[in-house]
Amino acid sequence: MSHGTAHRSHNSVKSLAQVKMDTNIPSLIMELASGKILSQRYYIVRQLGQGGFGKTFLAEDHHVPDHPKCVVKQLKPQGNEPEILVAARRLFATEAKTLYQLGHHPQIPSLLAYFEENQEFYLVQEYIEGHILAKEINATHYQRTEKQVIQLLQEILEILAFIQQKNVIHRDVNPYNIIRRKRDGKLVLIDFGAVKQLTTQVVRQGKTVATIAVGTPGYFPSEQSQGYPKFSSDIYAVGIIGLQALTGYSYEQFPTHGDSGEISWHHLASVSPKFRSVLDKMVRYDYRERYPSAQEALQAIQELNNFYLKEPEKTVTPSAIKIKSSPSNFQLVKLLIPLAIIGLGAAGFLGVDYWLTLNNATKMYNKGNTLYQLQRYQDALQAYEASLDTNPNNPPTWKGKGDALQALKRYQNALEAYDEAIQLQPNYWQAWMERAEVLEKLGKNSEAIYSYEKVIDFTPNEWQAWQNLGEIQVKLQDYATALVSLNKSLQINPDDEWSWYQKGFALQNLKNYEEAIKSYEKAVKINPSFSQAWYQKGNSYMNLEKYSQAGESYRQAVQFQPDLYQAWYSQGIALNRLNRYREALKAFEEGTQIQPNSFEAWYQKAWTLQTLNRYGEAVEAYNTATRLNPKNPQAWYNKGNSLYLLEDYQQAIAAYQQVISLDKDFYPAWKSLGNSFFKLKRYSEAIKAYDQTLRYKSDDRQVLASKAEAQRLLTLETPKTPEDPLKTSS
Repeated sequence: MSHGTAHRSHNSVKSLAQVKMDTNIPSLIMELASGKILSQRYYIVRQLGQGGFGKTFLAEDHHVPDHPKCVVKQLKPQGNEPEILVAARRLFATEAKTLYQLGHHPQIPSLLAYFEENQEFYLVQEYIEGHILAKEINATHYQRTEKQVIQLLQEILEILAFIQQKNVIHRDVNPYNIIRRKRDGKLVLIDFGAVKQLTTQVVRQGKTVATIAVGTPGYFPSEQSQGYPKFSSDIYAVGIIGLQALTGYSYEQFPTHGDSGEISWHHLASVSPKFRSVLDKMVRYDYRERYPSAQEALQAIQELNNFYLKEPEKTVTPSAIKIKSSPSNFQLVKLLIPLAIIGLGAAGFLGVDYWLTLNNATKMYNKGNTLYQLQRYQDALQAYEASLDTNPNNPPTWKGKGDALQALKRYQNALEAYDEAIQLQPNYWQAWMERAEVLEKLGKNSEAIYSYEKVIDFTPNEWQAWQNLGEIQVKLQDYATALVSLNKSLQINPDDEWSWYQKGFALQNLKNYEEAIKSYEKAVKINPSFSQAWYQKGNSYMNLEKYSQAGESYRQAVQFQPDLYQAWYSQGIALNRLNRYREALKAFEEGTQIQPNSFEAWYQKAWTLQTLNRYGEAVEAYNTATRLNPKNPQAWYNKGNSLYLLEDYQQAIAAYQQVISLDKDFYPAWKSLGNSFFKLKRYSEAIKAYDQTLRYKSDDRQVLASKAEAQRLLTLETPKTPEDPLKTSS
């Protein structure tokens, strides 16, 4: 499943690179035998299936009368390290909530429950009685009629259109994941691939990454195999199902063109030209040439179905069609030369040459698109440039070149390519959009704003342009204007968590903390693992002095991003304000582990230890703090206080003297210095320190009393001068 913009995800301090991997780790998935009961509720009847992602069981719900059947899916994460479990737990909760929402459709199984038991994850779904679609279309060379296949595709696409409205990609559409329901004969779509995603991800260098492409070979296209599924990836899978049903061949039997990678199937079935065109578009190798959404593919199928019912088109028989392949340039010349001789003369040859030139340019452009999708950006750039050598007036090729250059971080060159595309086609809003993003990366925010405004002029409902515009305005601290842009983005796409986050940040900087919190709540409702939104929500609560709510928000932030230093630090501050010092200490300890060179974290840790009367540990923490920032008088002063309480007065004096050397007007240090001298019975020095204190606060009773006592004791210590005996006798 895909849920929109993916945001920065970080995990615990200890990365997998630091963990010695045991290649002999036993299976992490618990064996579920028949008769076992899960969650004290679900009685396992038998196993239904097994794969690399886990196992599926038929079960009975013993908390409901008549013990209705249900399906239990046991999911297997790729390891048992804490980092992996945290990431898996987060994905599991998010995807389960999405499945629950999707289950409201009558042709998607309802999610009945989800839970974790013994560090293993379980989904409980509605049991669908029926048979898989594969049984209908996998019979040897069994072929359905064109009308039957159209109706089949229409029903599948209607379900996909629903899930895509929820911004979800299924990722594993295939005949084994579609059930013909027994009670009404309708198709039911099962086994969403995104749930499998949590079992195929590990944590590397603080980021959650996929280790296995989710999906079934033969039914997912090239971009999905690279880990970049699109809405059109599911369209490809539906198209393959249609070809199987139409031809009776399995996916591995379809021949493909060596150069283009396109499926060659026209010689395998009798179809109308319109239907052939629709199927071709569904299974294009390049995702950009497919229908971009299930709704658009469904519309094409519905129009074709209506046309088919009213006026059947003449079908083309397999014998009339050769395997679709691109004829060589030489073959094309041989075909076109007679035409030139008959009626075109020399102009005919020029037309052939021009056609061949454009054809080569198109081939190189398509090659560039494919290479770009495969992330072979340098090769893609060369293909786009080869296309431009023969046809320099094609705006999409210039944009493609710009995209490749941008991916190679050659931003100035990319900008020049986008400018060429726009010069050829001034209303080419996609080029304007990419131009704006490159300008942002070049730090030219004002020019980027102009480009985003051009996008909006051409396509006012392009929410991404409004969002990007608002984000730049936030960077420029133009918060009021940013709110206008972000509100427009959210009006068009209310499910974009990043726009809600940026809106919250703008409101927060306008000191409208209550409204900021509402925006952050929207963001985390859409994406519960959005750690930065949790963190900023906590900051808004801190500004409202609602420390308990702030602490809870920071806790959520570090749950999803364990190495988010700012959240640990801020959580510690909030807990200290609540006098929850032991919990605060744990937060600061996490902070110092993540950022061991953070003066602020060490200082707060030391202060908290001091508050807990753990003076020795406090001194050690202050030592680190003062090493990191030796010019902070408060850290030296607090260190002196801990040493004083440890009765290490000599070291305390050194700390207080360091304070005074940094800030001679720091009068509490003079007072504490006097007290330390007093403890060492160095009364003369104590009196001098007290005198300095009284310069700043002349009515300090404790200092006045201590000074008087020091003077008295100093007098007692001063030896009396012996009287002159001669003076006595006289």
